[in-house]
Amino acid sequence: MNTEKITTFGALKEAGYTYKSVKEELRNNLLQKLKEKKPTFEGIHGYEYSVIPELERAILSKHNINLLGLRGQAKTRLARQMVALLDEYIPVVAGSEINDDPFRPISRYAKELMAEKGDQTPIEWLHRNDRFAEKLATPDVTVADLIGDVDPIKAANLKLTYADDRVIHFGMIPRANRCIFVINELPDLQARIQVALFNILQEGDVQIRGFKLRLPLDIQFVFTANPEDYTNRGSIVTPLKDRIGSQILTHYPDTLEIARTITEQETMAAAEQKQHVYIPELAKDILEQISFEARESEFIDAKSGVSARLSISALENLLSTAERRALQSGDEETAVRLGDFMGIIPAITGKVELVYEGEQEGAAQVAEMLISSAIKSQFSNYFPKIEKLRKDSDADPYDELIAWFFEQSGFELLDSYNNTEYHEKLKEVHPLEVLLDTYVPDITLEDRDFFKEFVLWALAEHKKLSRHHLGDGLHFKDVYGGYISGL
Repeated sequence: MNTEKITTFGALKEAGYTYKSVKEELRNNLLQKLKEKKPTFEGIHGYEYSVIPELERAILSKHNINLLGLRGQAKTRLARQMVALLDEYIPVVAGSEINDDPFRPISRYAKELMAEKGDQTPIEWLHRNDRFAEKLATPDVTVADLIGDVDPIKAANLKLTYADDRVIHFGMIPRANRCIFVINELPDLQARIQVALFNILQEGDVQIRGFKLRLPLDIQFVFTANPEDYTNRGSIVTPLKDRIGSQILTHYPDTLEIARTITEQETMAAAEQKQHVYIPELAKDILEQISFEARESEFIDAKSGVSARLSISALENLLSTAERRALQSGDEETAVRLGDFMGIIPAITGKVELVYEGEQEGAAQVAEMLISSAIKSQFSNYFPKIEKLRKDSDADPYDELIAWFFEQSGFELLDSYNNTEYHEKLKEVHPLEVLLDTYVPDITLEDRDFFKEFVLWALAEHKKLSRHHLGDGLHFKDVYGGYISGL
């Protein structure tokens, strides 16, 4: 339909336009995408067989939707992507505050204008990108904000009494007529405000300061809520829950691969800016493993969840840590080192809610524990298990490496080392070369130094070596040699 030529109601009728509700638009366009086997929600990973099918069924059923899940589970992103299922343009009565459809005007302004001008009523076209409204529910949100209130300034300017419904100033919901309207964190909305939504959801009645207006609003409501909110801050009142057609549970990524895909997608811009920093594949796996460890940690509140934003912020910090180190050591290019993971601690501490025991340990200490746990979890994918106790007859693949450290006074990996110094320092530890050749012979040259440091960290985590943080790096020592020298 040529939107540029159609500027009046009469031209719109001649063009054969037919009215569709917003839910019908969503349903029809979704059906078309499903028939053509096109993706409906792009850039959403891990929901292909769980959340997205449920969301599609809700749209086909013309339901209002509640997305229920912990923080960082793409709830708002899903809601925003529904805009792509709307028609590209819809006609509205020109000047209407509430996007009146010329075939079904509901406001007094649109009805009077159409009665006066008939087929010459001016028409404007509204693009689908302008048909999304969003409100974060907070305790200070009022009925006036959402539904409307009497405007005394309008009454004075138009010389109207308060008995005239033209003194009404419409709130966000009437102004979102024929749009998708999202209320984030619904339980944070006060119960009396939630009650005000009953009639809008079911009957379409709007009551503003004693005015009972019959406004059959055409809105696709999407609510988001965090299960934690049900107990800690508020709740969704039961009659409102009853009026929401579908409640869909979201979840965190099930596998490391999906989590990595999400993180890489969200940090694409940051990675492009730091193309001179190489990230080993193992470093990406350890980074994602940290979030998985956090979700199982006894020090972190499981009800609050661990957002996917933890991995995103951590990867950005990791790249910046390596970039800063390279600039200070004079390297134009560098690769991420395991020691750089100390630079992601601020990204972790700001993204997790600690329980009492975690508070006692301290946020930074818990973050270090998560990094340590991630290294231990990933180590078993590449190397034999590090046993605390072995029979004398059993050969320990790490004996030679530990013996090498026993003969040294200490081994330092400083942040100030440039690429060459770092490489030569790790090359001094000859048993590391043998370990890598035996168990990971196929790794690339770029990843080799990272794997060497990875082995040293893992041995330190299993108390086979001691590791100390220096101001400018790390110091590794044989655990018994360190004890004896201390004596």
